[in-house]
Amino acid sequence: MRRTKEDAEKTRLKIIEAALTLFSRNGYSNTTLGMIGAEAGYSRGPIYWHFKNKDDLYQAVLAYSQEPLENLINSAAQDSADPLKAIDAFTRQWLELLATDVWFRQSFEILLNKTELTEAIAPTIKRERELTSHIVDTLSQLVTKAQELKQLPSSQPAKKLGLLVYIHLMGVTQSWLFAPELFSLKEESAFLVERLHGFLHSP
Repeated sequence: MRRTKEDAEKTRLKIIEAALTLFSRNGYSNTTLGMIGAEAGYSRGPIYWHFKNKDDLYQAVLAYSQEPLENLINSAAQDSADPLKAIDAFTRQWLELLATDVWFRQSFEILLNKTELTEAIAPTIKRERELTSHIVDTLSQLVTKAQELKQLPSSQPAKKLGLLVYIHLMGVTQSWLFAPELFSLKEESAFLVERLHGFLHSP
């Protein structure tokens, strides 16, 4: 029985990996379950065993590929002793994941460039917006603690600075995904994080 469960989970993950690849390459609307099955090496039967439909699979794909992001924000939230260090680690690791983790990168590619905002994916978009709010709130709370510890000036509202961190990271993400030849993310990550530090420390 244990082996059967392990095999089922391997099949599920293989389907998710295939869907990630095709959604990021073709877009949500232009990818069919038949195409995903062919990419994974299965008929549509195993797909329907694990997922109700393409919308259900799409939600699973983004939830799975964004686990590293959720882990990042949870780790940052727990590091209250040195909030500025937590913000720094969050920004550096975001950019590192974007440059090195294919699934992490594909999740943003799908969301930002390959998804039409239709009624079918409304639950997924709602989840993504809730995740965005959670990220901004966590960053804002870290900024508040950093201001209380005099690590950052208190001249700007913490909420605005938390939002600034998120917008900075999303701007880098979108720019690099749109035109990866524009700059080397690995080579420029340190500079991009340092510039963000400059914004946060500005009076």
